[in-house]
Amino acid sequence: MEVRVRSGDTLWYYSQLFQIPFNLLIDSNPNLNPNQLIIGRTVHIPGFTTQTYTVKGGDTFWRLATRRNLTVDALLLLNQNQNPTQLVIGQSVILPQRVITPVLDRQIEYDFSTLSRDLNALMEVYPFIRIETIGQSVLGKPIQEIRIGKGEKKVHLNASFHANEWITSAILMACLNTFLLSLTNGNSIRGFSPLPLYETAELSIVPMVNPDGVDLVLNGPPSEMREELVGINRGSTDFTGWKANIRGVDLNNQFPAKWEIEKERKEEKAPAPRDYPGETPLSEPETIAMANLARVRQFDRLLAIHTQGEEFYWGYEGMEPSESILLAQEFERVSGYQSVRYIDSYAGYKDWFIQEFRKPGFTIELGLGINPLPLSQFDEIYDEFFGIFLASIYM
Repeated sequence: MEVRVRSGDTLWYYSQLFQIPFNLLIDSNPNLNPNQLIIGRTVHIPGFTTQTYTVKGGDTFWRLATRRNLTVDALLLLNQNQNPTQLVIGQSVILPQRVITPVLDRQIEYDFSTLSRDLNALMEVYPFIRIETIGQSVLGKPIQEIRIGKGEKKVHLNASFHANEWITSAILMACLNTFLLSLTNGNSIRGFSPLPLYETAELSIVPMVNPDGVDLVLNGPPSEMREELVGINRGSTDFTGWKANIRGVDLNNQFPAKWEIEKERKEEKAPAPRDYPGETPLSEPETIAMANLARVRQFDRLLAIHTQGEEFYWGYEGMEPSESILLAQEFERVSGYQSVRYIDSYAGYKDWFIQEFRKPGFTIELGLGINPLPLSQFDEIYDEFFGIFLASIYM
């Protein structure tokens, strides 16, 4: 929601007027001097939208404000050209509407266009988040990072490394939406106040590492690539089992952490729907973007979200720090997932992160079944994973 500054207004006053944490207002308006607002300038108020209301008989600003648990001045701020004492039946006024339910739809097939729509919707209501493009896919789609908070602890989560695991993007975005909703409404979530988490950590989320692959699974091949992709898919036009990027490279077998071992033992020696690690490590634009992101941001911990298995992996060649054990114990407690320290698999993003930075890294396998997991599992998976999402920030 946007308001125009009046004489004497301050961000602190808006914080009290709309019951929004002061830090969220500052972060929603990074180009404003919070100590000297200029009359007529636009200020973003997070956690609110507006609605146009047609005045009915008996309406007054006081009655309209009382119904919304707001002060009259909150309405006057949005209706600066209206005479507050002479509302006329049929007249239109603007009313602030606190957002108290999730902005995003749940349980829908989650392709790149849905993600783009959702990012715009979140930015509209929660302008204190930052969205940056960290790279591009093979087909030129932006790979986007969402950043929330400005604390010293840097936590990263990502989803949809594998195309047929697109439900992970929907789950991760739903968790983010819940966190943002609780921040602007001051509600605790599972016993935690979200504002201290916002102030002590910076959360980095890449919700869709492999947008080309996700779109291939959900929408089929682009017409200009149809023949090529059907060939890679062994002549089949059914792409629901496709894991790789659009070039047939498995992105989670692309990182220089014993990549040579994976290259040698994988059956796939050429582009394929899954398991082909590429001709060289970090050959794909998606993996280059993710490696560069980790180097630039210097995360303190990293979670890569996959499906399926209701378990998580957190060790790599004994390079994981002792902190990983404590995190693994908490993740197991809050989710019911099985903690697995080592598995016979290399060249993943988690493996490379632990090797490169000697910091905690996790591969989380959501749900049970055959990928792509059905949307009927969404609520159960969300409930199991949300505890891990919170623990990754507060631990």
